[in-house]
Order: sequence, then structure tokens, then C-alpha cells
Amino acid sequence: MVAVDQPAAGILASRGSGQLAEFSWGAIEWLFNGELAPGAEQTLGYVEIEPGQKNPLHAHPNCEELLYLIEGELDHSLEGVVYRMQPGQAIRVPAGAQHDARNVGATTARMVIIYSDPARQMVTYEGTPGQE
Repeated sequence: MVAVDQPAAGILASRGSGQLAEFSWGAIEWLFNGELAPGAEQTLGYVEIEPGQKNPLHAHPNCEELLYLIEGELDHSLEGVVYRMQPGQAIRVPAGAQHDARNVGATTARMVIIYSDPARQMVTYEGTPGQE
């Protein structure tokens, strides 16, 4: 095995090195996708939702989403059914399913999101397009 001090771009990412998108409800930091890592076959992001806030109702027509909650408490709606999520839980959102997440806890909700496509698409049903 060879240790590498300076890995090639698109191979190793860490929080603070990605592409940050800030919103009224929180932020997403994109770590991997087709733009940041040419040749990538998925999208990976780190999300924070502030207490009492939610992202807009939306869907991803071209890919499924996996969300893993690290910290906080979420009510995640999926096609009209609300799932209360605690740290250590994950949810699978099928392609095209309408969903959103509301932070119902007193602390910032922190999570990792993964999409099955490097160029995830999004359709919003409320709020401003591009806010998830």
C-alpha cells in the first residue's frame, strides 16, 4: 500500500472543501458529484437544517436519495407519510417521490445525503427552486 499526502482532485473530500449552498433553512455542502469529481457515478452531500426550519417539498426525478441522520431530530415526509427520524437512522427516497425534512429538535440537524446519479435533478413544489 502507498500512502498519498496529496490525493488527486475528486478522490478525497472533507467538510469545508466542497461546494457550499446556503439557504434560509440551513445549508448543503456538496462533496462529490459529476461537476466536482468528473467520472463520479453518485452525488454526496452534507446537510444542516436549523431548529424549526424545513427544506421545500421536492422530488428527484432521475435518482433515488439516501439520507443518514447524524445529529438532531427530523420529521421527514415521504409521499405524505411522516417519519420521525433520530440520529443513526436512514431513509430511502425513491426516484420521483415527493419529500421534505423538518427539524423538530432544539439543535441543528446534521445529515449525509447520497443520490444515485452524479447530476441529480430536482423539482420543487413550494419555495424557491434549488433549495434542497
